[in-house]
Amino acid sequence: MQTLYEAVGGMDGLRRLAAVWHRRVMADEVVEHAFSHGFHPDHTERLAAYWAEALGGPKAYTGVYGDETAVVRMHSGNGVHAEMDRRAIACFDQALEDIGLANGDRLRQALFDYFAWATTTTMARYHRSKDDVPVGLSIPQWSWDGLQV
Repeated sequence: MQTLYEAVGGMDGLRRLAAVWHRRVMADEVVEHAFSHGFHPDHTERLAAYWAEALGGPKAYTGVYGDETAVVRMHSGNGVHAEMDRRAIACFDQALEDIGLANGDRLRQALFDYFAWATTTTMARYHRSKDDVPVGLSIPQWSWDGLQV
């Protein structure tokens, strides 16, 4: 069976999705705040690499940039931000439409479910302090059937 990574168009498809999502969040007055202290100039490339690994593609993130612990620490210690998360997810949903995935499309739903899950669980779990994030976390794997354990 084709992986989500393959179905979205591999690295090129994920780069496109990451770029569209990033433009949308930078235009959102609430979500943009998460980037107000700056971000890596290769943010969209890193994001695409992370998604690639999570969605059944190559180890494009951990092979170059770091592990899940590093990613979660970047998103931790900022307090609870449910409204920002909700809006980031809405931006992602719109980005899926922007790249041509229609409502009701199985791929769109799987990608949306992944992003919503990751945003509200792994990336939001350690809201008190980045020091609470355990060492040695692995990037969670997501498939057509959801989280792979």
